[in-house]
Amino acid sequence: MSRIGYKVVELPEGVEVKQDGNVVTVKGPLGELTREFSDQITMKIEGNEVTFERSSEDNKVKALHGTTRANFANMVEGVSKGFKKELELRGVGYRAVKKGNKLELSLGYSHPVYFEEEDGIKLEAPSATSVIVSGINKEEVGDFAARIRAKRAPEPYKGKGVRYVGEFVRRKEGKTGK
Repeated sequence: MSRIGYKVVELPEGVEVKQDGNVVTVKGPLGELTREFSDQITMKIEGNEVTFERSSEDNKVKALHGTTRANFANMVEGVSKGFKKELELRGVGYRAVKKGNKLELSLGYSHPVYFEEEDGIKLEAPSATSVIVSGINKEEVGDFAARIRAKRAPEPYKGKGVRYVGEFVRRKEGKTGK
């Protein structure tokens, strides 16, 4: 069984934590995040260290213990450093252009695909074949990047599509002629 729930979360300088019952608010230099945690896990703030304790040894509560600690650690990292996902476009004519607060993608369709920045999500297109999604909430950044990738997932024959930087796409061999 994992021991992640017992690890202490260190609060960096400039990060404040407020607890109101089960609702926890983390405020830092990049923004503020609020989340409601289960009442089966208690959070203790001592100086700049935060620990979590579970109410019972039930398997579901043990799993919730580690999940709660990981979610809180992600909140702290998000408001202090932020998160980003980098995507790359591979294929002839595949390109990304940032226009105002919209991202225009040409992905081989007869029309361009548009994505608009949402609250807490910032989009960048540093080059014609790369996109950076950044923000303070790890779940929202990952979800937004996955929605962009889903518009044209990498295919296994030519490797064309939108992929995460560093993602390995297993290539298949095409048909063999006689």
